Amino acid sequence: MTRRPTLADVAAAAGVSPSTASVVFSRKAPVADATRARVLVAAAELGYTGPDPFAASLRTGRSGIVGVVLEEHLGVAFLDPVMTLTMDGLADAVAPLGAGLLLLPRGSGLATAPIDAAVLIGVGEATRGSVETLRARGIPLVAIEGDAGEGVPRIELDNRDAQRRAAEHLRDLGHAHVAIVTLPPHLDLTRDRLAGAREVYPDAPVHAAGGSLIDEGLAAGRAILADPRDRPTAVIAQSDLLAAGVIRAAEERGLRVPADLSVTGFDGITVDGLAPYELTTLVQPAAEKGRAAGAAVAALLEGRDAAGIRFTCAFRAGGTTAPPAARR
Repeated sequence: MTRRPTLADVAAAAGVSPSTASVVFSRKAPVADATRARVLVAAAELGYTGPDPFAASLRTGRSGIVGVVLEEHLGVAFLDPVMTLTMDGLADAVAPLGAGLLLLPRGSGLATAPIDAAVLIGVGEATRGSVETLRARGIPLVAIEGDAGEGVPRIELDNRDAQRRAAEHLRDLGHAHVAIVTLPPHLDLTRDRLAGAREVYPDAPVHAAGGSLIDEGLAAGRAILADPRDRPTAVIAQSDLLAAGVIRAAEERGLRVPADLSVTGFDGITVDGLAPYELTTLVQPAAEKGRAAGAAVAALLEGRDAAGIRFTCAFRAGGTTAPPAARR
């Protein structure tokens, strides 16, 4: 059997020391461009693809893997652009650690998964059952959008305050009859956003969606707008995708947005097919949340304290809200 080339082989072929060859691959210190090129050419000629990850894990005691535990099922979660942006930011932040991401299901697999740390995204009732398993293993934890318990850094939005600002915007326009479309009720962020809307509209009817999907918003919108005798003049949706679905439901009914129905969203993402509408929404820094979680992971792995971060959403008034017809 052909022997796998080693870093020492590459160093000898390039005429450099093993430590210099190691730095070329680890990028932990500067190396002259000519030296780097010589090492990479030698590696290519020998078929050397990089340090043996198994050997490195034995040497460092780390796997180089950060686990990501999602509250939602994968099939639903990755239909949401907010999740994609958050994961992009997280991946960028852990890359300098030489680490990659591993998506993990909730449940028993967490007891043996070879991970150095874990990021919990969308903490809710199901994810909390995983927290104790990871804590028992001594795995450092970071939570995005939710409370994973004492000592776990939280990366979150000002969900309650932000949603209240959207509700106040509708109130200031003169809307009194408002309905709310929420994300799944078991999520911490759902309850926080609902609490913010309730501060302004304590008696508004609530329709819970199964996920942040246009089809879920469409179904909720059809239910909300079904009775013309008891139709709200505005809808607060807890995501832009849900808001887009509500707008589709209004169009089905022959209603004009915002002349007949005002709609607010939450996220500030680009929604395909929403044109010509520019949604009134709360713009959140999704990628920055992921990067902040990655920075917290790096701090914990280095034995430093990692503080939680609370980001602020920016209210953006678009073309989907206006005073109700009666007030106009």
